[in-house]
Amino acid sequence: MSALYKFTDKELQEMDSVIARYPKPRSAIMPLLHYIQSLDGYVTSRGIEIIAEKLNIAEAEVTAVSTFYTQYKSEPVGEYHIGICTNTLCAIMGGDAIHDSVANYLGIECNQKTADGKISLESVECNAACDYAPVVMVNWEFFDNQTPQSVREMIDQINDGKPPVPTRGPKKLPTWKENSRTLAGFDDGLAHQGVQAGPASLAGLKIAKGDK
Repeated sequence: MSALYKFTDKELQEMDSVIARYPKPRSAIMPLLHYIQSLDGYVTSRGIEIIAEKLNIAEAEVTAVSTFYTQYKSEPVGEYHIGICTNTLCAIMGGDAIHDSVANYLGIECNQKTADGKISLESVECNAACDYAPVVMVNWEFFDNQTPQSVREMIDQINDGKPPVPTRGPKKLPTWKENSRTLAGFDDGLAHQGVQAGPASLAGLKIAKGDK
């Protein structure tokens, strides 16, 4: 049975608009997976079915991609998904301590979410922001130079319904589903807000140009 009936006409049209961006339909697998996460919060079976049907490929091919990349989740995550970098530099600068503190504060383990579904926790590999270590990401937005205390305060703000503004990027913190839609390629109008690259990131470029 076709998976088309499981989605609204608008959702199917938006999927088609994603596919239309690419000369080869199969290239749309990754943005379509993000789109499914913007609807369901994670990669669901109905999502795998519709992507396979839309692209005329086997469901196994879609599953292979969704299970290879860690941005795609096979189980629901929180409305605010906290990713704490514990790769070498961030770990040395305090990433491990932040992770342990947050897990204890939330009463959950890595790759779990709170009972109310508000927050989930993940230990992530390099966020490519070593100049601001230790770095924490919430729904893939940067929070630089963090400490155990600052992340606990961030969690309190989220639970109070007042999510903090990212260090760099948009002037508000989008939800997991909102940013999944953006990653699928739909403009949220926030791309040019806030600081894009801070002084620490631009230091090498400044030196290369001979600027004082």
